[in-house]
Amino acid sequence: MARDTLDVAFVVPRSGPAAIVGPSCEACGLLAADEVNADGGVLGRELRLRVVDGGRSPGRVASEIDDLITAGTVEAVTGWHISAVRQQLAPIVSGRAPYVYSPLYEGGERTPGVFLAGETPDRQLLPALRWMARERGVRTWCVVGDDYVWPLVSADVARRYAHRCADIWILDEVFVPLGTQDFAAAVGRVERSGADGVLMLLVGSDAVRFNRAFATAGLDAACVRLSPLMEENMVLATGVDATRELYAAAGFFEALATASGLDFSRRYAARFGVQAPVLGSLGESCYEGVLLLARLIERAGGLGQAELALAAETLAYDSPRGTVQMAGNHLMQNVYLARADGLELDVVAQLAP
Repeated sequence: MARDTLDVAFVVPRSGPAAIVGPSCEACGLLAADEVNADGGVLGRELRLRVVDGGRSPGRVASEIDDLITAGTVEAVTGWHISAVRQQLAPIVSGRAPYVYSPLYEGGERTPGVFLAGETPDRQLLPALRWMARERGVRTWCVVGDDYVWPLVSADVARRYAHRCADIWILDEVFVPLGTQDFAAAVGRVERSGADGVLMLLVGSDAVRFNRAFATAGLDAACVRLSPLMEENMVLATGVDATRELYAAAGFFEALATASGLDFSRRYAARFGVQAPVLGSLGESCYEGVLLLARLIERAGGLGQAELALAAETLAYDSPRGTVQMAGNHLMQNVYLARADGLELDVVAQLAP
Protein backbone atom coordinates (compact mmCIF):
# COMPACT_ATOMS: atom_id res chain seq x y z
CA MET A 1 0.00 0.00 0.00
CA ALA A 2 1.41 3.39 -1.02
CA ARG A 3 2.35 5.74 1.78
CA ASP A 4 1.28 9.37 1.82
CA THR A 5 4.41 10.54 3.61
CA LEU A 6 8.16 10.18 3.17
CA ASP A 7 9.54 10.05 6.70
CA VAL A 8 13.22 10.99 7.01
CA ALA A 9 15.54 10.60 9.99
CA PHE A 10 17.04 14.07 10.42
CA VAL A 11 20.23 13.52 12.42
CA VAL A 12 21.40 16.82 13.94
CA PRO A 13 23.19 17.70 17.21
CA ARG A 14 21.03 18.44 20.21
CA SER A 15 23.83 17.61 22.67
CA GLY A 16 27.61 17.61 22.79
CA PRO A 17 30.06 20.20 21.42
CA ALA A 18 28.18 20.60 18.14
CA ALA A 19 24.85 21.40 19.83
CA ILE A 20 25.62 25.10 19.41
CA VAL A 21 24.61 24.79 15.75
CA GLY A 22 21.67 22.43 16.35
CA PRO A 23 18.86 25.04 16.36
CA SER A 24 20.07 26.52 13.07
CA CYS A 25 20.30 23.02 11.57
CA GLU A 26 16.76 22.16 12.62
CA ALA A 27 15.33 25.44 11.33
CA CYS A 28 17.05 25.09 7.95
CA GLY A 29 15.90 21.49 7.59
CA LEU A 30 12.33 22.49 8.40
CA LEU A 31 12.46 25.30 5.83
CA ALA A 32 13.63 22.85 3.17
CA ALA A 33 10.86 20.38 4.03
CA ASP A 34 8.26 23.17 3.95
CA GLU A 35 9.43 24.30 0.52
CA VAL A 36 9.60 20.79 -0.91
CA ASN A 37 6.07 20.10 0.35
CA ALA A 38 4.75 23.41 -0.98
CA ASP A 39 6.04 22.31 -4.38
CA GLY A 40 4.15 19.03 -4.30
CA GLY A 41 6.30 16.93 -1.98
CA VAL A 42 8.51 14.05 -3.11
CA LEU A 43 6.80 11.94 -5.77
CA GLY A 44 3.54 13.30 -4.40
CA ARG A 45 4.38 12.35 -0.81
CA GLU A 46 4.69 14.78 2.08
CA LEU A 47 8.28 14.94 3.33
CA ARG A 48 8.42 14.73 7.13
CA LEU A 49 11.53 15.06 9.29
CA ARG A 50 12.01 12.99 12.43
CA VAL A 51 14.75 14.63 14.49
CA VAL A 52 17.38 12.31 15.96
CA ASP A 53 20.03 13.68 18.32
CA GLY A 54 23.28 13.23 16.40
CA GLY A 55 25.39 14.72 19.20
CA ARG A 56 25.41 11.49 21.20
CA SER A 57 27.95 8.68 20.87
CA PRO A 58 28.15 7.22 17.35
CA GLY A 59 27.01 3.82 18.59
CA ARG A 60 23.85 5.20 20.21
CA VAL A 61 22.93 7.20 17.11
CA ALA A 62 23.51 4.22 14.83
CA SER A 63 21.43 1.95 17.05
CA GLU A 64 18.48 4.34 16.95
CA ILE A 65 18.65 4.73 13.16
CA ASP A 66 18.88 0.94 12.76
CA ASP A 67 15.74 0.53 14.87
CA LEU A 68 13.86 3.25 12.95
CA ILE A 69 14.66 1.72 9.56
CA THR A 70 13.89 -1.82 10.74
CA ALA A 71 10.51 -0.69 12.08
CA GLY A 72 9.71 1.12 8.84
CA THR A 73 9.39 4.39 10.73
CA VAL A 74 11.79 6.19 8.36
CA GLU A 75 12.78 5.55 4.74
CA ALA A 76 15.77 7.88 4.37
CA VAL A 77 18.44 9.65 6.45
CA THR A 78 20.06 13.07 6.27
CA GLY A 79 21.45 15.77 8.55
CA TRP A 80 24.55 17.37 10.04
CA HIS A 81 26.61 15.18 12.40
CA ILE A 82 30.31 14.47 12.80
CA SER A 83 32.14 11.95 10.63
CA ALA A 84 32.50 9.49 13.50
CA VAL A 85 28.69 9.18 13.47
CA ARG A 86 28.61 8.91 9.66
CA GLN A 87 31.10 6.05 9.74
CA GLN A 88 28.78 4.11 12.04
CA LEU A 89 25.63 4.96 10.06
CA ALA A 90 26.86 4.32 6.52
CA PRO A 91 27.18 0.50 6.69
CA ILE A 92 23.94 0.21 8.64
CA VAL A 93 21.93 2.35 6.20
CA SER A 94 23.53 1.15 2.93
CA GLY A 95 21.14 -0.92 0.85
CA ARG A 96 18.23 -0.12 3.15
CA ALA A 97 17.63 3.63 2.77
CA PRO A 98 19.19 6.58 0.93
CA TYR A 99 21.54 8.61 3.12
CA VAL A 100 22.52 12.21 2.33
CA TYR A 101 25.33 13.41 4.57
CA SER A 102 25.14 17.20 4.56
CA PRO A 103 28.29 18.67 6.20
CA LEU A 104 31.83 19.26 5.09
CA TYR A 105 33.94 16.20 5.74
CA GLU A 106 37.36 14.66 5.18
CA GLY A 107 36.55 13.05 1.82
CA GLY A 108 36.76 9.47 0.59
CA GLU A 109 33.27 8.16 1.44
CA ARG A 110 32.22 5.61 -1.17
CA THR A 111 29.61 3.47 0.61
CA PRO A 112 26.83 2.64 -1.88
CA GLY A 113 23.70 4.66 -1.21
CA VAL A 114 25.53 7.44 0.63
CA PHE A 115 25.53 10.89 -1.01
CA LEU A 116 27.65 13.81 0.20
CA ALA A 117 26.43 17.41 0.08
CA GLY A 118 29.36 19.11 1.84
CA GLU A 119 32.81 20.48 1.09
CA THR A 120 35.95 18.34 0.99
CA PRO A 121 39.57 19.36 1.72
CA ASP A 122 40.63 19.45 -1.94
CA ARG A 123 38.05 22.16 -2.68
CA GLN A 124 37.98 23.90 0.70
CA LEU A 125 41.03 23.49 2.92
CA LEU A 126 43.84 23.34 0.36
CA PRO A 127 42.66 26.34 -1.72
CA ALA A 128 42.32 28.31 1.53
CA LEU A 129 45.91 27.48 2.49
CA ARG A 130 47.07 28.63 -0.95
CA TRP A 131 45.13 31.88 -0.61
CA MET A 132 46.57 32.56 2.85
CA ALA A 133 50.12 32.06 1.55
CA ARG A 134 49.57 34.23 -1.51
CA GLU A 135 47.48 37.04 -0.05
CA ARG A 136 48.54 37.15 3.59
CA GLY A 137 52.02 35.62 3.51
CA VAL A 138 50.97 32.96 6.04
CA ARG A 139 53.08 29.90 5.29
CA THR A 140 53.74 28.19 8.64
CA TRP A 141 50.91 26.48 10.47
CA CYS A 142 50.10 24.73 13.72
CA VAL A 143 47.14 22.35 13.58
CA VAL A 144 44.74 22.27 16.54
CA GLY A 145 41.95 19.72 16.17
CA ASP A 146 39.55 17.41 17.92
CA ASP A 147 40.75 13.81 18.14
CA TYR A 148 38.49 11.98 15.68
CA VAL A 149 38.38 11.14 12.00
CA TRP A 150 37.59 14.50 10.31
CA PRO A 151 40.37 16.52 11.98
CA LEU A 152 42.89 13.67 11.81
CA VAL A 153 42.36 12.94 8.12
CA SER A 154 42.09 16.63 7.20
CA ALA A 155 45.37 17.33 8.99
CA ASP A 156 46.95 14.46 7.09
CA VAL A 157 45.72 15.97 3.80
CA ALA A 158 47.20 19.35 4.79
CA ARG A 159 50.48 17.73 5.85
CA ARG A 160 50.87 15.82 2.60
CA TYR A 161 50.01 18.95 0.63
CA ALA A 162 52.62 20.95 2.56
CA HIS A 163 55.25 18.31 1.76
CA ARG A 164 54.61 18.90 -1.95
CA CYS A 165 54.83 22.71 -1.64
CA ALA A 166 57.90 24.85 -1.41
CA ASP A 167 56.29 27.54 0.74
CA ILE A 168 53.85 25.91 3.21
CA TRP A 169 54.96 24.10 6.38
CA ILE A 170 53.08 22.35 9.19
CA LEU A 171 55.20 22.96 12.30
CA ASP A 172 53.12 21.14 14.92
CA GLU A 173 49.85 19.26 15.39
CA VAL A 174 47.79 19.15 18.58
CA PHE A 175 44.69 16.97 19.00
CA VAL A 176 42.34 17.14 21.97
CA PRO A 177 39.29 15.10 23.05
CA LEU A 178 35.87 16.26 21.90
CA GLY A 179 34.37 18.42 24.62
CA THR A 180 37.70 19.75 25.92
CA GLN A 181 37.16 22.55 28.43
CA ASP A 182 40.69 23.87 28.97
CA PHE A 183 42.77 24.86 25.94
CA ALA A 184 45.73 26.35 27.83
CA ALA A 185 48.06 23.50 26.83
CA ALA A 186 47.02 23.68 23.18
CA VAL A 187 47.50 27.45 23.10
CA GLY A 188 50.92 26.98 24.66
CA ARG A 189 51.87 24.54 21.88
CA VAL A 190 50.77 27.06 19.26
CA GLU A 191 52.88 29.77 20.83
CA ARG A 192 55.96 27.55 21.08
CA SER A 193 55.61 26.44 17.47
CA GLY A 194 56.17 29.97 16.23
CA ALA A 195 53.63 29.38 13.43
CA ASP A 196 52.08 32.30 11.55
CA GLY A 197 48.70 30.59 11.51
CA VAL A 198 46.53 28.04 13.29
CA LEU A 199 44.60 25.52 11.23
CA MET A 200 41.57 24.96 13.45
CA LEU A 201 39.85 21.60 13.07
CA LEU A 202 37.60 21.97 16.11
CA VAL A 203 33.86 21.42 16.44
CA GLY A 204 31.31 23.81 17.91
CA SER A 205 31.91 24.83 21.51
CA ASP A 206 35.43 23.40 21.37
CA ALA A 207 36.29 26.00 18.73
CA VAL A 208 34.62 28.72 20.79
CA ARG A 209 36.65 27.89 23.88
CA PHE A 210 39.87 27.71 21.87
CA ASN A 211 39.17 31.10 20.28
CA ARG A 212 38.70 32.70 23.69
CA ALA A 213 41.83 31.11 25.15
CA PHE A 214 43.81 32.09 22.05
CA ALA A 215 42.77 35.73 22.31
CA THR A 216 43.30 35.85 26.09
CA ALA A 217 46.88 34.73 25.51
CA GLY A 218 47.34 37.61 23.08
CA LEU A 219 48.20 35.37 20.14
CA ASP A 220 45.56 36.93 17.88
CA ALA A 221 47.80 39.98 17.44
CA ALA A 222 50.33 38.10 15.31
CA CYS A 223 48.82 34.73 14.36
CA VAL A 224 45.82 34.11 12.09
CA ARG A 225 43.28 31.33 12.49
CA LEU A 226 41.72 29.42 9.60
CA SER A 227 38.86 26.96 10.00
CA PRO A 228 36.79 24.89 7.57
CA LEU A 229 34.18 24.60 10.33
CA MET A 230 33.69 28.10 11.71
CA GLU A 231 30.24 29.51 11.18
CA GLU A 232 28.06 32.37 12.32
CA ASN A 233 26.72 30.84 15.56
CA MET A 234 30.24 29.94 16.66
CA VAL A 235 31.53 33.43 15.87
CA LEU A 236 28.69 34.95 17.89
CA ALA A 237 29.46 32.68 20.86
CA THR A 238 33.19 33.44 20.57
CA GLY A 239 32.56 37.14 21.18
CA VAL A 240 33.85 40.27 19.49
CA ASP A 241 37.08 40.35 21.56
CA ALA A 242 38.26 36.98 20.26
CA THR A 243 37.60 37.08 16.51
CA ARG A 244 40.52 39.15 15.25
CA GLU A 245 42.26 37.56 12.25
CA LEU A 246 39.81 34.64 12.19
CA TYR A 247 39.04 33.14 8.77
CA ALA A 248 36.58 30.48 7.61
CA ALA A 249 36.09 28.56 4.35
CA ALA A 250 32.68 27.21 3.32
CA GLY A 251 30.20 26.86 0.50
CA PHE A 252 27.78 29.31 2.12
CA PHE A 253 27.87 32.27 4.47
CA GLU A 254 24.92 34.33 5.66
CA ALA A 255 26.65 37.42 4.21
CA LEU A 256 27.18 35.80 0.81
CA ALA A 257 26.08 38.52 -1.62
CA THR A 258 24.80 36.31 -4.43
CA ALA A 259 21.23 36.34 -5.67
CA SER A 260 20.63 32.78 -4.49
CA GLY A 261 22.27 33.38 -1.10
CA LEU A 262 20.39 36.62 -0.43
CA ASP A 263 17.08 35.05 -1.47
CA PHE A 264 17.66 32.13 0.90
CA SER A 265 18.39 34.52 3.79
CA ARG A 266 15.19 36.40 2.96
CA ARG A 267 13.10 33.22 2.95
CA TYR A 268 14.66 32.06 6.22
CA ALA A 269 13.88 35.39 7.91
CA ALA A 270 10.33 35.40 6.57
CA ARG A 271 9.71 31.86 7.84
CA PHE A 272 11.19 32.16 11.34
CA GLY A 273 11.21 35.89 12.17
CA VAL A 274 13.59 37.97 14.26
CA GLN A 275 13.89 35.33 16.99
CA ALA A 276 15.19 32.71 14.56
CA PRO A 277 18.40 30.81 15.27
CA VAL A 278 21.34 32.52 13.60
CA LEU A 279 21.61 31.43 9.98
CA GLY A 280 25.01 29.93 9.24
CA SER A 281 26.87 27.67 6.86
CA LEU A 282 26.35 24.51 8.92
CA GLY A 283 22.62 25.09 9.22
CA GLU A 284 22.36 25.83 5.52
CA SER A 285 24.06 22.52 4.80
CA CYS A 286 21.05 20.81 6.39
CA TYR A 287 18.77 22.66 3.99
CA GLU A 288 21.08 21.40 1.24
CA GLY A 289 20.87 17.83 2.54
CA VAL A 290 17.07 17.76 2.56
CA LEU A 291 16.88 19.41 -0.86
CA LEU A 292 19.44 17.02 -2.38
CA LEU A 293 17.59 14.01 -0.97
CA ALA A 294 14.31 15.22 -2.48
CA ARG A 295 15.88 15.98 -5.86
CA LEU A 296 17.60 12.58 -6.03
CA ILE A 297 14.43 10.65 -5.20
CA GLU A 298 12.39 12.67 -7.69
CA ARG A 299 14.90 12.08 -10.50
CA ALA A 300 15.26 8.39 -9.60
CA GLY A 301 11.50 7.89 -9.43
CA GLY A 302 11.87 6.02 -6.14
CA LEU A 303 14.22 5.01 -3.37
CA GLY A 304 16.08 2.16 -5.04
CA GLN A 305 19.85 2.30 -4.54
CA ALA A 306 20.74 1.62 -8.19
CA GLU A 307 18.22 4.15 -9.47
CA LEU A 308 19.47 6.82 -7.05
CA ALA A 309 23.08 6.23 -8.09
CA LEU A 310 22.09 6.60 -11.74
CA ALA A 311 20.11 9.77 -11.00
CA ALA A 312 23.13 11.29 -9.24
CA GLU A 313 25.22 11.05 -12.40
CA THR A 314 23.36 13.89 -14.11
CA LEU A 315 21.68 15.79 -11.26
CA ALA A 316 22.10 19.57 -11.14
CA TYR A 317 19.88 22.19 -9.53
CA ASP A 318 19.80 25.71 -8.07
CA SER A 319 20.35 26.05 -4.34
CA PRO A 320 21.35 28.78 -1.85
CA ARG A 321 24.94 27.93 -2.88
CA GLY A 322 24.18 28.72 -6.53
CA THR A 323 24.04 26.09 -9.24
CA VAL A 324 25.29 22.79 -7.84
CA GLN A 325 25.93 19.50 -9.62
CA MET A 326 26.58 15.93 -8.58
CA ALA A 327 29.84 14.24 -9.55
CA GLY A 328 29.73 10.62 -8.49
CA ASN A 329 28.22 10.70 -5.02
CA HIS A 330 29.49 14.23 -4.17
CA LEU A 331 27.81 17.60 -4.67
CA MET A 332 30.14 20.07 -6.44
CA GLN A 333 29.77 23.70 -5.37
CA ASN A 334 31.57 27.01 -5.11
CA VAL A 335 33.60 27.56 -1.92
CA TYR A 336 34.30 30.95 -0.35
CA LEU A 337 36.70 32.41 2.19
CA ALA A 338 35.37 34.77 4.85
CA ARG A 339 37.07 36.92 7.48
CA ALA A 340 35.53 37.74 10.84
CA ASP A 341 34.69 41.40 11.33
CA GLY A 342 33.54 41.59 14.92
CA LEU A 343 30.60 39.22 15.04
CA GLU A 344 30.14 39.00 11.27
CA LEU A 345 31.79 36.80 8.66
CA ASP A 346 32.52 38.87 5.55
CA VAL A 347 33.26 37.02 2.33
CA VAL A 348 36.63 38.12 0.93
CA ALA A 349 37.24 35.65 -1.89
CA GLN A 350 35.91 32.76 -3.92
CA LEU A 351 38.39 29.91 -3.71
CA ALA A 352 39.62 28.22 -6.86
CA PRO A 353 39.90 24.43 -6.54
